[in-house]
Amino acid sequence: MTPYPPQPWNLTADAHVSIWRVPARDVHPAALSVAGYTSVFTAWIAYREPGQLSYHELLAAVPVRGKRTTCTITRIWVDSEVSLAGGRELWAIPKDLADLRFTDRTHTAATADDWIATAAFTPRPGSPLALPSGFDVLQDRDGTPVRTPVGAKIRPALAAADWAINAHGPLGYLAGRRPFLSLALPGSQLRFGA
Repeated sequence: MTPYPPQPWNLTADAHVSIWRVPARDVHPAALSVAGYTSVFTAWIAYREPGQLSYHELLAAVPVRGKRTTCTITRIWVDSEVSLAGGRELWAIPKDLADLRFTDRTHTAATADDWIATAAFTPRPGSPLALPSGFDVLQDRDGTPVRTPVGAKIRPALAAADWAINAHGPLGYLAGRRPFLSLALPGSQLRFGA
């Protein structure tokens, strides 16, 4: 018996996403880039009922080559040992534990060693319709690619984001920068895995 649900995980999420433009060399060698720059997607996600699991997550991902929209998660923190074990074992996602504190608009992440980041989001009016979406997460497990399909139904809304990032922490390459786009994705429905 595993300490986590079998895939796919059917999750309900309230998410805030920010998209950054940074030099690709600062992030990941496989990141797709234009003129030496890539996009970094950061997401604060609160998974909740009626989804299978309830926990918080902060992640950073970059776009990589794939048959459809594909990303690689470069850093990810969760506050659930079940999520950590499942993410690593099922999909080779490099999850680490952190103290993640979420309020209605402000989120904070810290490890036992230091703080990672804080962000405050102010939603703007959004789309009245849920949009179907899908993408793949591509991770590496000892030189073998692990591709995981993700289905999503989302209601995107523009948001303003105010970030503070520890310049000496794992997301330090984003310190002093501002995202060029931020979104609120309340009540998103995700199907993670095959």
